[in-house]
Amino acid sequence: MNKVRVIAFYLPQFHPIPENDRWYGKGFTEWTNVGKAKPFFRGHYQPQVPADLGYYDLRVPETRLAQAEMAREYGIEGFCYWHYWFGEGRRLLERPFNEVLQSGSPDFPFCLGWANHSWKGIYNGVKTKEALIEQTYGGKTDYERHFYDVLPAFLDKRYITVDGKPFFLIFAPLEIPDSIKFIDCWQQLAIANGLKGIHFVAHTYQPDDIDKLLSMGYDAVNIVRLFEYQRIGLSFFRKAINKIKREVFNHGFWCEYSDAMKYFSAEEDKNENVYPTIVPNWDHSPRTGRFGGILKNSTPKLFRKHVENAINLISHKSGEHQILMLKSWNEWAEGNYVEPDLKHGRGYLEAIREALQIKTND
Repeated sequence: MNKVRVIAFYLPQFHPIPENDRWYGKGFTEWTNVGKAKPFFRGHYQPQVPADLGYYDLRVPETRLAQAEMAREYGIEGFCYWHYWFGEGRRLLERPFNEVLQSGSPDFPFCLGWANHSWKGIYNGVKTKEALIEQTYGGKTDYERHFYDVLPAFLDKRYITVDGKPFFLIFAPLEIPDSIKFIDCWQQLAIANGLKGIHFVAHTYQPDDIDKLLSMGYDAVNIVRLFEYQRIGLSFFRKAINKIKREVFNHGFWCEYSDAMKYFSAEEDKNENVYPTIVPNWDHSPRTGRFGGILKNSTPKLFRKHVENAINLISHKSGEHQILMLKSWNEWAEGNYVEPDLKHGRGYLEAIREALQIKTND
């Protein structure tokens, strides 16, 4: 029986860097927004407070080891570290992953997801429409430089592979002006450096883009239906009510998790080259205030039901393609995490393990 592979997106923003000090204030990390969050309505769970791992600093090796041990205990195969390459060698937040790579610890599988987008200060409370740092694409020379920057990771025995090829996800594949040339460049370089190639995965929120992305040379598509309920599930009346609540009563845009989760999965997930996403919760208000979307009343029990449904849709797939992307391991300022908190403890992790055990016992 094939094993379901749960790969968790991992945010490295939990340590200070000079750029964030300059943009947001001395000592800024993801915890800054998490700690100052306020509830917008009765029953709104804010601030969300970490439990077992506390307000950690990812420069500390013991923290990274504890995360890996916890993830392994609950059936998560590995972490997909967000990787920031803005072009021409400009990197940010690279320290935690570099230390994992160089030290060999923790001995826990990983892969990379290229977060190829400009950084907008408005997402962290800076009132400017200007980009803090722009994502650029410098053509073949820059693509080669980028490849050799990540090659040591690809060659590491811990790196997650699909069909023997390193798994590399791209957050905004349609933003690359010449995706086909980029993919061809990396495939050639991979083979020249002893790899079988790269397993390119396109990340998208738009189901209609799946065929287009596959035609561009991507091996698979990671589909995220986090906002499908807002797009197609809400009635005109409900959208109007939400607008009034946000703009008049300062409530933020929210909907019930139990309603939204019905749209997290769809028939496309059965396709061999589509990797669906499981979502424990979402609350962007710590970053963007009342303009951030909020899923209300998420529980580990509901999440387990969602995971079980996602597993059922992929259970027929062959080989190593039974992949579920977990959004996310630790996106705390998006309310999008499975690490323990004071309200639910390890409930969301237990939901994953229980759902995976049901699959194993089938």
